[in-house]
Amino acid sequence: MNALFEIKGMTCSACSTRLERVIGNMDGVKHASVNLATESLVVNFNEAITSSEKVMESVKMAGFEATEKVEGTEVLLPISGMTCSACSSRLERVLNMTDGIIKAAVNLPGESATIKFNSAIISLRSIRQTIADIGFEAGKIEETKDAHKNFDARRKQNEEKLALMKQRLINALAFTIPLLIITMGHMVSMPLPDIISPQHSPLGFALIQLFLTLPVMWFGKDFYIHGFPTLMRGAPNMDSLIAVGTSAAFVYSVWNLIEIAIGIDPQMKAMDLYFESAATIIALISLGKFQEGRAKSRTSEAIEKLMDLTPAKAILLENGEQIITPIEEIGPGDNILIRPGDRVGADGAVYEGHSEIDESMLTGESMPVSKTIGDDVAGGTVNTGGGALKVRVKNVGENTVLSRIIKLVQEAQGSKAPISSLADTVSFYFVPAVMAIAVISGLCWYAFSDEPFSFALRIFISVMVIACPCAMGLATPTAIMVGTGRGAQLGVLVKSGEALETAGKIDTMIFDKTGTLTYGQPELADSFIAAGNSEDEVLALAASAEKQSEHPLARAVLRAAKDAALTLPETTSFNAVAGLGIATKTGGHSMLLGNQEYLNRNFVGDLNNKDAQDAATRFKAAGQSPLYIAKNGKLVGILAIADKIKEEAPATIKKLHALGVKTIMLTGDNEKVALTIAASAGIDEVVAQVMPDRKAEVVNKEKALGRKVAMIGDGINDAPALASADLGIAMGTGIDVAIESGDIVLMKGDLTGVLTAISLSRATVRNIKQNLFWAFAFNILGIPVAAGVLYVFEGPTLSPMFAAAAMSLSSVTVVTNALRLKFFSIKD
Repeated sequence: MNALFEIKGMTCSACSTRLERVIGNMDGVKHASVNLATESLVVNFNEAITSSEKVMESVKMAGFEATEKVEGTEVLLPISGMTCSACSSRLERVLNMTDGIIKAAVNLPGESATIKFNSAIISLRSIRQTIADIGFEAGKIEETKDAHKNFDARRKQNEEKLALMKQRLINALAFTIPLLIITMGHMVSMPLPDIISPQHSPLGFALIQLFLTLPVMWFGKDFYIHGFPTLMRGAPNMDSLIAVGTSAAFVYSVWNLIEIAIGIDPQMKAMDLYFESAATIIALISLGKFQEGRAKSRTSEAIEKLMDLTPAKAILLENGEQIITPIEEIGPGDNILIRPGDRVGADGAVYEGHSEIDESMLTGESMPVSKTIGDDVAGGTVNTGGGALKVRVKNVGENTVLSRIIKLVQEAQGSKAPISSLADTVSFYFVPAVMAIAVISGLCWYAFSDEPFSFALRIFISVMVIACPCAMGLATPTAIMVGTGRGAQLGVLVKSGEALETAGKIDTMIFDKTGTLTYGQPELADSFIAAGNSEDEVLALAASAEKQSEHPLARAVLRAAKDAALTLPETTSFNAVAGLGIATKTGGHSMLLGNQEYLNRNFVGDLNNKDAQDAATRFKAAGQSPLYIAKNGKLVGILAIADKIKEEAPATIKKLHALGVKTIMLTGDNEKVALTIAASAGIDEVVAQVMPDRKAEVVNKEKALGRKVAMIGDGINDAPALASADLGIAMGTGIDVAIESGDIVLMKGDLTGVLTAISLSRATVRNIKQNLFWAFAFNILGIPVAAGVLYVFEGPTLSPMFAAAAMSLSSVTVVTNALRLKFFSIKD
């Protein structure tokens, strides 16, 4: 990969030259380029040998300071001309070795390349030229960011491509089938007219085969158009194997036809023609490619279903009228009507009405969600209740929740998983190796056996056409495409192939308590009021003080005051101390609200009051969080706040344990409250009274023990911990989830999503391993048989036609196996 670093401390060309030499001599570094003017360093290195961290350490040892720059322009380019994994592997390798390209990932099934580059070093035009120089074509960047339009355009192109492939296949078969009847008919005693009978007219027999083969080769001309140029450039691919193999059969047959025409042993030469092999190979490979293409198109069905959620039109409310309007013409601030049974056309907020909305297609939540004034609704969801809703539009087009989900899924489908590295490496060298094996096998049989040249030729052709690099290239990306799509349908957004693979390796799961293990909606459960104070006064002061706080406990106090219909005094100043509490000026009093440590630090009196201590102990034993309240330096009360544990938490934790996953809970609560909640959920370990900024320390401590750690939280106040973990899982509640947080996003506030993510990951990785097994098995077993190894021991040889059928079957098998993930469920 390429990495870009900003270098500080260089003062002259001697510095840049020395640094370039130092980095260039590192193990695993293929190329290093230092630019003194821009104070930058571009390094191309092998990730298996070295890393960005090691490069920066070497820069430091050389006397300079390096900072990795991940900024860059990222584009998604459609790529045409790729036919197998040899193509995608070579293109990716060349791009990643190009100066100025930070990272490139080529997606063979998606026929695209995601390229991140430094525009100060290389231009997009130069990147296009680099792609063209190695035999491929980069299409235009989508002019619109609208995911729906882009996907529709690609879907239309794919349908047109499949239609063309189908037509060419039918045409090829229309000539190949009569050819096979003519050439193989004698095996079943099928009579032929004398004019084309090998016994009566050898020349007519040869010519009819030639005339039937030429159209088939024309319909398969893409094999030659792509295959021979890549071979000439020294980068052969699958097309090259087919082109060389069929051309050898065709040229040999034409030579024999010429000898028949001039009368050189015509009867024998008529039985030594391979026109039908050339035609059948092309027809069978075309059939396999068509089946493969059709199966690949189904890997994006999850995306298609999401795309189809947005209605084409919406009912616009304007000047008291209901106007049916194309969804493209709806904008932020518009008012739309959602009748019972209608789909919501855009993201917005309800300003009138009450009904039930089915969000299952976005969140996986099967139960409809009640919506009333002030509630948000998402485009693509359905009004399943009996009431109409009037919605004020907030987001349209690419900014809607649906579009963001689609974009994330598409990015994940185009990403690579570490498990694919072996197949990528093998694919790069595979085709040249196969061609070498084919040549060596053919020469050995011709030179060292009593078999005729035609036998050696048949061996050569069989080896060429049985090799299946496509199966290896499709093994990983197709499984990732289907797996991430299925995850989206189940309300689990997996952002990359790496995250999908990592989830299955997790052995430690760290939970943030509030909003993750609990509902995140704490309520006032109990209270202690110091003598000489009234409960209403204490609650009113506390509620007013907490009005500006975002803490969940604050919302519980405000709800309790609202339910009691209390009048709140004015708060004139507010200061929050993270993880401890707040200090305010409320109703003319100096107020302190927070945990016991916070009040101790501020020397509050009466904290050692026996009644207060007994109350606090009782609250903690019940799993309730005590909120201490002081007025003018003295304790006036303790409010007990309880956040109920989620109903599915104990069962989820139990299943995680069954999967061999250790569980840890992080919370800012005191230890007694934390232990009570953890015991209810069945959590293994508890880290209590942890400040928000220390959550990442806990994660790193577990990682230091050699464990694979996942952190699950709300993605807001625990973002550093999510980033530090091997896998960050952000949990939201319905459409309000922050989908940009974490490596995996759970769209519904249900802990079973964790089980879904882990199980889906394991199922996908298992599927990838199965695909890789079949891909390698076809080649490891097929190539030796095609080379005649069994014939040495008086076994059978492999006909080129059967070799072509096996090659086609391998790719179809891999893609079909990946499609099984469409039916994944948690029971898997």
